[in-house]
Amino acid sequence: MIHSTPKKYNCIIVEDEPIAAEILESFVSRDEELNLVGKCADAVHASNLLSIHDVDLMFLDLHLPVVKGFDFLRKLKNPPFVIVTTAYHQYAVEGYELDIADYLMKPIPYDRFLTAIGKFKHLIQAEDALLELADRDYIYISSGKKQVKIILHDIFFIESLREYINIHTKSETFTFKMPISKIEASLNSKIFTRIHKSYIVSRSKIEIKSANMVQVNGKKLPIGRTYKPSLEL
Repeated sequence: MIHSTPKKYNCIIVEDEPIAAEILESFVSRDEELNLVGKCADAVHASNLLSIHDVDLMFLDLHLPVVKGFDFLRKLKNPPFVIVTTAYHQYAVEGYELDIADYLMKPIPYDRFLTAIGKFKHLIQAEDALLELADRDYIYISSGKKQVKIILHDIFFIESLREYINIHTKSETFTFKMPISKIEASLNSKIFTRIHKSYIVSRSKIEIKSANMVQVNGKKLPIGRTYKPSLEL
């Protein structure tokens, strides 16, 4: 029997409470697939770690000094997967918009940590399968135990619904558990463009375009202010 080497996922811990950081580091060290490449206590040092290392997963405390966790996350152009650590329940809704993989409430029980890591691995493995085929004229996306083939030319637009995406095609709408930012990274930007935090459209399928809206397959979709320059290409 051939034993393959476990895949290593680089992670960082951004946590200003030393005890909480130590607990997380201890939990991470028990998983041979997780490789801790850095630990820090504020957003400035976290930015530095992200620029140095190819990070797959970031454990992010929300109550950081100076720049808060979500404010830091919003400024990242291509953030890694994020598991939030917090002592406060009320931030969950805000986090859905930022493609958070999971929340860990402090004090963090080990079994709850394992659940969060399981979610992360499911998401990143689905993404890896997607990225391997990104240069072809079709993609396979994992859905449970199935691999779903989607012809890129058939896609009208992709819609984000919290941690899920809907891929609207000529034949049907497919739903997958995956952040929209991850499928965006795998698509050719000459063919697909992000027009809003919740929408990616096929450029060739745009029927009508105005300052604040595009129409694709008869459906009007909003253009987010920060995405307007990409539509002018």
